[in-house]
Amino acid sequence: MGVISVNLNAQPAVQPVNQSRLWLRNRRWDLFFISLSVILVPLPYLVYLLAVRLGVDQDVARNSINGFVAVAVGGPHMMSTFMRTGLDKDFRKRYPMLLRSSIIIPIIVVSLAFLNLTLLLTVFFFWAAMHVLHQVTYISELYSHKEHTFVRKGTSVSMVSRLIDYGVILTCLFPFAALKISQGQFEVGTNDLTRVIPEFFQQTWFFYAMTGIFLVATTAFFVKTIVEYRRNIMNVPKTVFILLTVAVAFVIPSLPNLDTAFQGLNTWHSFQYLAITFYIVGVRTAYGKMGETAPVVKRFEKHGNKGLFVLSTIMLVGSAVVFIVVYSIAPLVRPGIDGNAHFDIAYYTAILSFLWIHYYHDHFLFTNFEALDDAFYNEKAAQG
Repeated sequence: MGVISVNLNAQPAVQPVNQSRLWLRNRRWDLFFISLSVILVPLPYLVYLLAVRLGVDQDVARNSINGFVAVAVGGPHMMSTFMRTGLDKDFRKRYPMLLRSSIIIPIIVVSLAFLNLTLLLTVFFFWAAMHVLHQVTYISELYSHKEHTFVRKGTSVSMVSRLIDYGVILTCLFPFAALKISQGQFEVGTNDLTRVIPEFFQQTWFFYAMTGIFLVATTAFFVKTIVEYRRNIMNVPKTVFILLTVAVAFVIPSLPNLDTAFQGLNTWHSFQYLAITFYIVGVRTAYGKMGETAPVVKRFEKHGNKGLFVLSTIMLVGSAVVFIVVYSIAPLVRPGIDGNAHFDIAYYTAILSFLWIHYYHDHFLFTNFEALDDAFYNEKAAQG
């Protein structure tokens, strides 16, 4: 009688891979725009601390930094979304209901800005956090998609591996945030968000639960990374990106001034977003997919990233108009309004009306993992 033996320690053979093929574009571009641009995160907070130390009023320093980040990078990043949605005839034709339903968002924003600004900021904060983390998972998926489809099949891009990546990414922001919520000290600028957060979450169990989930996810990620390293299947560009993101996002909510602290994360997020969006637009234009469907975008793309940045900045005029209108009518709607509330209502209305549409559209765009396939095909053909 034959005996069948099974080696439980056996692992499937893995073909070594040149890590240089795993970068989304190339090593220099990925590090500069995606990973090592993490150095942007502490800058807004350091400027805030320096300004306060020099005698500048805290609210003036905070609002000045908010405004600068919005104009310099945050605003252009949210407007650049429309180069792939509203300004693209093909997109408008294929997804008309997505665009039409977007009009609901400004109505909600304007209403909440005057009726309950704290609730507006609470929804904004948590949606913004999920949007930032969604972008991280999207970039991670772009790395996995390229590896699995164009470099090598399977192994490290299993569903379990992806779920572990998702787990550590989607939980890294919440331990310290949950701690502040449980202590009733979750403030953004002059607004105490715990006023509208249910008391059910303002308990120590919430902090323990979020911390425990994050620790489990982190442990699983490190175990997975060690296993991938030993089996020579670790995707170094993706792993470095996730580690940097998790480390930074974990620390940010622990800082005292959350408003300015999150502007640092927003700066990095926006910088990444502009790079990825401009790259996708460039690839689509190069392969003739935006010539007729988005002529305005193509006209600016002829000047490269600078042209696309100019187009994104020009579109900020719409946000500036909203700010001026709301700032003008705010004293009429709420007589005797104080200076901080006056500015905040106009600022957040002008920004969030477009920013939430940007979030809404991106939840759709962030499912398109094939956005860079034309470039990947060309790269693979060049490498033989």
